[in-house]
Amino acid sequence: MADHDAAAYGTFIADDYDAIYANAFDTQVAVDRLAQLADGGPVLELGIGTGRLALPLVERGLTVHGVDGSEQMLQLLRAKPGGDQIATTLGDFSQVRLDASQFSLVVLAVNTIFALADQEAQIRCFTTAHHHLAPNGRFVVEAWIPDNLPAGESLRPRKLSPGFIGLVVADHDPSTQTLSTTQIVLGGSLGVRVFPVVHRYAWPSELDLMARLAGLTLESRWSDWSGTAFGPTSTNHVSVYRRGSERAGK
Repeated sequence: MADHDAAAYGTFIADDYDAIYANAFDTQVAVDRLAQLADGGPVLELGIGTGRLALPLVERGLTVHGVDGSEQMLQLLRAKPGGDQIATTLGDFSQVRLDASQFSLVVLAVNTIFALADQEAQIRCFTTAHHHLAPNGRFVVEAWIPDNLPAGESLRPRKLSPGFIGLVVADHDPSTQTLSTTQIVLGGSLGVRVFPVVHRYAWPSELDLMARLAGLTLESRWSDWSGTAFGPTSTNHVSVYRRGSERAGK
């Protein structure tokens, strides 16, 4: 497998990301939940992007540090009002190392865990989260449920923001849990744009095992940020993992 390029996604989509995904997510509810989970402590967002979650968290008085593989994404974040209040680090969020045990909350939203190339990188990401969490800190992962995916090639529509529609051309290899997609976005002033994305997906139970290997335990799981109960018909999940109360260095 080729080396993972942490900057690839941002290179393709950074300039158009905010326009395409404006109002596509329930950002206010997510921010409410994250602020509650942070409980006033500092937040580390892995894959911070252009600051959709980070900026409103800062507005609530929280300290946020962001990591992203794309310099283009970070430049857009810094140019926004309040962006200069967010410390950022350019690099692969699965293995970045800041000072240990300093964050109350680590956030990995919108399926970003699946952007990592393989299982080893995803396990490494959980270890990275543990490294940065203070005792009793939380790691929040938001992702989709990989059920009923047809093997081989497929085409499906995707609803984006008002004025934008998407078509997703996918090639699914269940043997490697890999979904190679090309998203075609139509609408607005962009005309037609094409963005390739590769996901190495995992079921919640696999993510739970990764968490255990990293020394984290599942505290809560919901179907969405509003806290809807997770069940057999859920298509997404928000999972909250917690570090134990041990002190750093043990």
